[in-house]
Order: sequence, then C-alpha cells, then structure tokens
Amino acid sequence: MNARKRMLRWASGIMLVLGAGHLSLVALIAWKDITGWVDRGMWAAVPLLPTEGAVQTVESLQNKFAFWAAPGSFAVPLILLGCLTWHLAGRGVAVPAGIGWGLAAWCVLGGVLLVPSPFFAGAISGALIILAARHEDRTEAAREQEMDLA
Repeated sequence: MNARKRMLRWASGIMLVLGAGHLSLVALIAWKDITGWVDRGMWAAVPLLPTEGAVQTVESLQNKFAFWAAPGSFAVPLILLGCLTWHLAGRGVAVPAGIGWGLAAWCVLGGVLLVPSPFFAGAISGALIILAARHEDRTEAAREQEMDLA
C-alpha cells in the first residue's frame, strides 16, 4: 500500500470512528427521546410549526437536543465523507486538499469552542488529507521532471 493510500485510509478511519462514536454516544444518552420518535413518528422529532401560545418545556428542549445532536448533527455527513475518502483511496484517487483544510479548520474551531472534546482528532484527519493531496502533487511533478529529462 502506498503512502497516499495509507494516509487517506487513516483519515477516513478517524472520520468514521468520530461520526459513529458521536451517534452511539447520543443514542445512549437520549435513548428515551429517540424511541419516542418511533412511537410518535419521525416528524415529532422537531415540529415544523410551533403551536400558538405554547411554552417551551424541558421535554421539548431535550427532544430537540436529541435530534440536533444525533441525526441532525454533522456526524452523519462525517461518516459519509469518511466512506467516500475510503472509497477514493481504494481507487488511488486523492481527495482535494481543500476538503482537508476545511475539515481541519472546522475541527480546530470546534475543539477550541468545545473543550474537552475529540474534535482535535478530526483535525488530524484533515491534515492527513492535505498531506495525501500534496504527496500526489509531488509524485506527479517528479514524473514530469523524469519525462522532461528523458
């Protein structure tokens, strides 16, 4: 396995663990609210239209927290990005460095705002994507130099 593929596989593994871990942890914490969605229907997770004169109760706030912390959070897109990165690494295609920079910036900001948290592990994933993209650029430049010399 070449270095770029290894870096991208590590980056995707970190993203998958972070996303799945986040969803699992919220499922354990808010299990009562999540099972309540099954009883009342998924549309009951976050009602679209507030009822007139309704006062926010602790239960309704907990219900909204459970939605925005689990299926409405960035955990699901993070898992999807991890799967895409894994797939592209298997095909030998590097993920653009811009994705790595965005992921690293988002994770560093989240880690600073929400200390202590595993957000900083996501920054490692972003850095690995950046390094894998730069590694591809270097190997292409070296190949072009060799072609020019020949």
